[in-house]
Amino acid sequence: MRAPLRAGRATAARCRHRLSHRELAVLNSVNRFRYLSARQIEELHFFDHATPLTGARTCRRVLERLTRAGVLWRLERRIGGVRAGSASFVYALGPLGHRVLDDGVGGRVRRREPSLEFLDHTLAIAQIAVGLQRLARRGSISHVAIEPEPSCWRRFTAGLEGAQTLKPDLSVSLKAGDYEYHWFVEVDLSTHSAAAVVRKCRVYHSYWATGIEQERLDLFPKVLFVAPVARRASLLERTIANAPHLNAELFAVTTSAGAIECLTGATS
Repeated sequence: MRAPLRAGRATAARCRHRLSHRELAVLNSVNRFRYLSARQIEELHFFDHATPLTGARTCRRVLERLTRAGVLWRLERRIGGVRAGSASFVYALGPLGHRVLDDGVGGRVRRREPSLEFLDHTLAIAQIAVGLQRLARRGSISHVAIEPEPSCWRRFTAGLEGAQTLKPDLSVSLKAGDYEYHWFVEVDLSTHSAAAVVRKCRVYHSYWATGIEQERLDLFPKVLFVAPVARRASLLERTIANAPHLNAELFAVTTSAGAIECLTGATS
């Protein structure tokens, strides 16, 4: 396939017919998380080959073909630098990819390189999902439901404060052993002040006070802040614990290295 100059409904339909189930799954994953690295795509969709090397090579060929076709768009910016090779490439949906997934009825999509901060944040969120899916394949956890933003956002009305939108980075539900775990996840990259973190916590507190989520699940998901390093995690813990008129029991803090263990109850 080669990238068409313009992709209408018929072109998108033909392309969709030519794509394999796995290639369509790749498109859907990239669409859900906005951006995925080649390594993340490999781990999500090319894990079932005879050897990891075979999986990596197959993934590389598929991504190259989808990029040439305009189904995927390869960013100029790499993760880990040029020395990381093809695994450092980052992908988003290309114009044809958008048309394939929306049955050719979507509008024109403009490609624009994201900021480094936004890209790092988005890939960090996706990495948590990748880690959980890895455990699910091994049978360590089950009933895994992962929803990235904006599908995990919650809109609600809280008294005089009016309409608000709670914007988690990720919502996670899973079963590990005899226990079920439900989480709202906030990936922190040390880019926000302590005051901004408290403001976000207060939105969670307001949503908790409405009881909406409790009516749906019979519980309120724990809010997990994932910090890049232990020093930042300690700061967040102190900030949340010392914030007045805030139910600190709603929140937990961990580091990126400990996020998967925390989400699956391995550290409880």
